[in-house]
Amino acid sequence: MADFIKLKAKVSFKCLILLVLQLHLTAASAVSQNLYVSPDGNDSNNGSILAPLQTPATAIARVKTRKGNAISIFIRKGIYYLDKPLLINPAALNGKKLHIRSYQNEKVTLSAGRRLHPKWEKHTENILKAKVDTGNFEMLFVNGQPLPLARYPDYDATARVFNGTAVDAIDSSRTARWKNPEGGYLHALHQGEWGSFHYRIKSIKNGLPELEGGWQNNRPAPLHKKERFVENIFEELDAPGEWFYDWKTRFLYAYPQKGTDLNKAIIEVSNLRHIIEIKGTSEMPVSNVAVSEIRFAHTERSIMEHYEPLLRSDWMIYRGGAVLMEYTANCVFTGCEFTNLGGNAVMISGQNLKSGIKDSHIYNIGSSAVCFVGDTSAVRSAAFGYENFIPFSKMDKTPGPKNNRYPLQCFAENNLIHDIGKIEKQCTGIQIEMASEIHVSHNTIYKVPRAGINIGDGAWGGHIIEHNDVFETVLETGDHGAFNSWGRDRFWHPNRKTMDSLALAHPEMILLDAQKPVVIRNNRFRCDHGWDIDLDDGSSNYHIYNNVLLSGGLKFREGFYRIAENNMLINNSFHPHVWFKNSGDVFRKNIVMRPYFPILVKDWGKEVDYNLFQNEADLKSAKSNGTDMHSKFGNPEFVNAEKGNYQVKSTSPAWALGFVNFPMNEFGVQNERLKNLADKVTFPVLLDAELESKIQEMPWLGIRIRNVRGLGDRSAFGLPDEKGIVVTEIPDSSILAKSGLQINDVIVAANREKTDNIIRLEAIRQQLNWTGKMEVEVFRNQQKFNLVLNLK
Repeated sequence: MADFIKLKAKVSFKCLILLVLQLHLTAASAVSQNLYVSPDGNDSNNGSILAPLQTPATAIARVKTRKGNAISIFIRKGIYYLDKPLLINPAALNGKKLHIRSYQNEKVTLSAGRRLHPKWEKHTENILKAKVDTGNFEMLFVNGQPLPLARYPDYDATARVFNGTAVDAIDSSRTARWKNPEGGYLHALHQGEWGSFHYRIKSIKNGLPELEGGWQNNRPAPLHKKERFVENIFEELDAPGEWFYDWKTRFLYAYPQKGTDLNKAIIEVSNLRHIIEIKGTSEMPVSNVAVSEIRFAHTERSIMEHYEPLLRSDWMIYRGGAVLMEYTANCVFTGCEFTNLGGNAVMISGQNLKSGIKDSHIYNIGSSAVCFVGDTSAVRSAAFGYENFIPFSKMDKTPGPKNNRYPLQCFAENNLIHDIGKIEKQCTGIQIEMASEIHVSHNTIYKVPRAGINIGDGAWGGHIIEHNDVFETVLETGDHGAFNSWGRDRFWHPNRKTMDSLALAHPEMILLDAQKPVVIRNNRFRCDHGWDIDLDDGSSNYHIYNNVLLSGGLKFREGFYRIAENNMLINNSFHPHVWFKNSGDVFRKNIVMRPYFPILVKDWGKEVDYNLFQNEADLKSAKSNGTDMHSKFGNPEFVNAEKGNYQVKSTSPAWALGFVNFPMNEFGVQNERLKNLADKVTFPVLLDAELESKIQEMPWLGIRIRNVRGLGDRSAFGLPDEKGIVVTEIPDSSILAKSGLQINDVIVAANREKTDNIIRLEAIRQQLNWTGKMEVEVFRNQQKFNLVLNLK
């Protein structure tokens, strides 16, 4: 028995040895498929966890020789300053799958910049200088924070446009102070506020700057007379936080902020415009590359690079970004952070299939966050510029794209995007152009100078825009929406009479490009400076349903085959503009809270009916157009509007019209970490009939107003009825007093809409606040006249 026990022990020990050996071999095999990178590594090492490499570029170069068909590169914590963009192409992968990730969620930054170690010396009482032996750069970071280039006017965090503008930015009285302005910049809004222009100053001649640039917008126009500023000029280095680099003498000058010791600070500057480029070919796309939990920072500004017109949309674009993808399939960035970038964050350019970005945080960047932009070679009879058109006799009338060089079934999902367009104003959170079947879902987007989501043309549709939360949009520009689209496709002509005749004679043209419907559903949009959804200039083939529009309402301009149903237009309404005959448009089963705002609409589409209005007068106004014969009016009875629950109660009249409730808790980013970081949308005060009866007087824009009260007021002010708003207090210093408004004036209409009470007046102001002006009809001394009020 003892011998048997000894034999059994020997067998068990032998099995244990074999098991340990097998586990060791398995582990060794797994290690051989992985590469490790550490700031403390060496590029001559074997890349194991115990002998890591030092640079990500070397790790990528080792992938093609590594065993196995799925390789992971684990990057240890630290900042990796790149000498050139990391290139991932078919030759680098050699057919392998690749995953680049941080090691155990350690904080990893891939930097397009450089770390400087300047030796500061005193230049003036407030300004330090240091010799810097490096190339030119236009972004400087002190302890991780970007600082403004020397500029006029000085940086103002509270200013609406460009953080400060001045009408005299390039007046001769100022340019005369500049000894050597070469390399300075003039930035200005488009005259129509449709984006921005950027110019490099070459010289000053006769007091005026000689400029180079202005190619960043596809709708040429003069510069805005007021919204402009200059930067990168030494003589404007006069405020704490500003800096200037003299590329000729190689001296860096800085005006330190109070409490900042530049000798102890981390100083970084921009260098490269791209960080990672995933680039295949039409014959051999790059497939199955994943990048996870990596931070991208410090790219150079791209405003003076080559900009490409994107058909007839308003856009010119730099086809690049911190991440550039071309000819890819199933390449995904997950859980990444993009910040302190001078241009775009992610550019998915040309042919890409099922590639995208998710669960990522994009903020404090110079231009757009995520762009899906196809190649113009894929577009049939492509026209460039708003005024251009390919004659029908010369037009390629084949439906759809010419080739496959465009993003297809790509995605932007569950991302937090905010504080973008810090320098370039013709930008957006998510841009779609010359692409098909793009999925944009569960993104939270806010604090953007123009649209949160933009579609630049109808080529080729099929996109799904769902469950997004988009607010604080169009903050620095105008005539736009939280969601915006253009549809200047093959059928569209800049001359309306020509376009009408073409569309009537050749209706088959309409969907040559917009082949598949774009679905916009289950989103929450708020734009206080334009429309919540703005379908502009011929946007066609849309299905819009189950959306909460919190401020700006819904606009359909021109276009065909749009269906909007089961949407809630809070404090606003439907804006149909210059519709075509036989447009096929549908607007039904929606809740609106103000009258429609038609402009040059004679033919009201296929169906406008079964909608719920706020009051009888608004419904009667709609019926006078021949629409809404089955629509009703009444209180929609929202469950809890103050908390953002706009579902309607079981007693709501909306049910009888076919309205159906939809979830109110699925908007925006769902990742818990990003959700906790995100700002929350502000819900508007509900301007409903119940509120109108409750609020009889209130402070308003620095004055005090009240509703007209009965026959006594009618007689005293000489009014035609008992409706209107009386000005009861108006300080001489108020902006409305400076506009000509006086005490005891009675406002009876605003923006050509009756203002029966102060809630109606406030509702109109909310829609015009972004313009800065409001035209009102006023009774004074029993006489009626018009005033234009400045609102800000």
